[in-house]
Amino acid sequence: MRYQRIDLNLLIALDALLAERNVTRAAERMHLTQSAMSGVLARLREYFDDPLLVPVGRTMRLTPRAESLMQPVQDIIAKVDSTLGVRPDFEPASARRHFTIIASDYVTHVMLAEVLRRIEPLAPGLSFDIRPSSAGMAQELEQGRVDFLVTPAHLTVPEHPQAVLFDDTYHVIACRQHRALARGITLEQYQSLGHVVYQQDHGANPWFEQWYANEHGATRRIDVVARSFALMARFIVGTQRIATVQTRLAMQFEQAMPVRLLDPPLPTPRLTEVLQWHRYRADDPGVQWLRDRIIDGAAGLPAL
Repeated sequence: MRYQRIDLNLLIALDALLAERNVTRAAERMHLTQSAMSGVLARLREYFDDPLLVPVGRTMRLTPRAESLMQPVQDIIAKVDSTLGVRPDFEPASARRHFTIIASDYVTHVMLAEVLRRIEPLAPGLSFDIRPSSAGMAQELEQGRVDFLVTPAHLTVPEHPQAVLFDDTYHVIACRQHRALARGITLEQYQSLGHVVYQQDHGANPWFEQWYANEHGATRRIDVVARSFALMARFIVGTQRIATVQTRLAMQFEQAMPVRLLDPPLPTPRLTEVLQWHRYRADDPGVQWLRDRIIDGAAGLPAL
């Protein structure tokens, strides 16, 4: 299909090129050969009368014209996708839909797994892809590549609808056999003992780690860096190490493993988790139904 002398199929390729900033990766994303994608780029350059991607050292960078095209192209593709993808109705018992949700394993453990358990008998035809938080999760939501994003409030994408799911606090966890902490933990002990901390695969720190570094600097000894919230307690049991984790997750650890919860010896921030979905899919009955189930599940969490 052509509109104003451009093959509209090229917009999909343009979106991939603008996002990847690399012909080879864009070709892989589009399931094309590198030579075919190079041909597509040549056609796009001719149409826009602009190189779009230019080499700078060993990398490719977007021209100002290409930068200006990123958001409009994403909006066009998302709007078309949502328009064609919306069903006129949604019957949970008979629906066949696949949903993609980005959420940390912390959120999955304390809430999302239970939500999906409750959904299964209501909508057995639904399937889910639960992806971990990542550096590109906001872009994936923008591009309509995921249906929902669950993220701390400070990482929300302001252009898209959102709903607060739940708040959480923080507790220190230690092995139950850690005799020195049988009656609590002092600030001196907190700063001198070895810590287990969480870090994402791409190197970004979660909310608490960012807050602590800003407020207190490098005043802790980091013994273990874990790439999963759920694994943190494993590195505590049988050791003198401690970790500062979300209270709801710490309570699950206490029920399943020989760890003790301790009140932090210093003021800690509150964590707010937020659900987001693409603005062009807000009227999709299936998205609405699943959104309400997630919000209901969060509302059923015990108060802290």
